[in-house]
Amino acid sequence: MATPTTLTEVKWQKRADGDYCLSGRLERDTVSAFWRQRAAWLPTESQVTLDLSAVERVDSAGMVMLLHLCQAVAHSGGHLTLHHVPEQLNTLLRLSHVDSLFAANIT
Repeated sequence: MATPTTLTEVKWQKRADGDYCLSGRLERDTVSAFWRQRAAWLPTESQVTLDLSAVERVDSAGMVMLLHLCQAVAHSGGHLTLHHVPEQLNTLLRLSHVDSLFAANIT
């Protein structure tokens, strides 16, 4: 198994080609540093699956980071699918009225 990339409290782990796991706390205090170092972890596959079951907490900054991640993968011609989306994130998406932006990315 690959070694996870850890930046602050966010961990990005590649499990197999196109299969990743994100864990930790996706919040204002952690996502900024993690996103700035995206060259170290941003997937390059055309079909990417991201398991969010190990995400402990997510706030609006984490939600925006995931939106940017979906857009970055799409910009490079790929598609990102989010699995095991935490209920906290689903609630934020609905309350922010951006759930339609993620509709094609959540299973």
